[in-house]
Amino acid sequence: MNPKKVSSKLRTIIKSAIVAAILPFIFIYIIVAKPDYRVMNDAAHVLLPVVNAVGDLVTWPLRAGGNVIKRLHDIYNLEQENEELRARLDMALADKNKCDIALLENQKLEQELDTVRNSPYASVVADVIFDNSAINHGTFMINRGLRDGIKPGMVVTSFDNTLAGIIIDAGAHFARVRSLIDSNTNIAVRVAGSEVYGFLHGNGSDTPTIGFFSDQKFQPSPGVKLITSGISGVLPSDIFVGQMKDDTDVDVLSPRRLSRVMVLKFNDTDKYK
Repeated sequence: MNPKKVSSKLRTIIKSAIVAAILPFIFIYIIVAKPDYRVMNDAAHVLLPVVNAVGDLVTWPLRAGGNVIKRLHDIYNLEQENEELRARLDMALADKNKCDIALLENQKLEQELDTVRNSPYASVVADVIFDNSAINHGTFMINRGLRDGIKPGMVVTSFDNTLAGIIIDAGAHFARVRSLIDSNTNIAVRVAGSEVYGFLHGNGSDTPTIGFFSDQKFQPSPGVKLITSGISGVLPSDIFVGQMKDDTDVDVLSPRRLSRVMVLKFNDTDKYK
């Protein structure tokens, strides 16, 4: 910037300030010494714009500072409102998640209730509370027992009608179930849609083995579905057991995959209704 121009502008500002400082005294002198209203009016037309300009110049920092403070206050208020809105949004999302979970649980319970109602057997719904998949064994506990009408020998299934095991003993409020993977499991099964029969043997793993006896020429293959045969009279027929993985191993329902089950109840003659 040219120093001469700066000094010229500075001299102009100083002169204007001096004139603005002197004019009020001149105006007061005229009012007191020579109260000529015409002169006063003419002087006012000259003085007031100068005073306003000087006042604006002097008060500009205060007004600018006031605007900055007001804007900072507005920003602070907006931040506070944003924090409050975020908190409300988080609460609303949490409530929505709770509602979604409750809705899903309600739908699940309705489906389970429909399954129980449509079952051809009287049944009791139970929660799996403990499983014991030790070497060569596979049992689990449920939270229903003698007081719920549970007896040893009753069949336990999942809600999609898959065989899960058989009750082997019961207390007042609990029962122990032998799963299909237990080494003591030996149940009669049938190939779905045929008259080919065999026995499923548990071996402690997730894939029990099967031996067919009714048709020696039958060639098992992966995907073949097995159901209870009913020929022993111990288990009701046509309950899904599992499907073949190869020519000997069967993929069945492991206790680790269970959370809720159905217990199919006997009637008074210890037969399935």
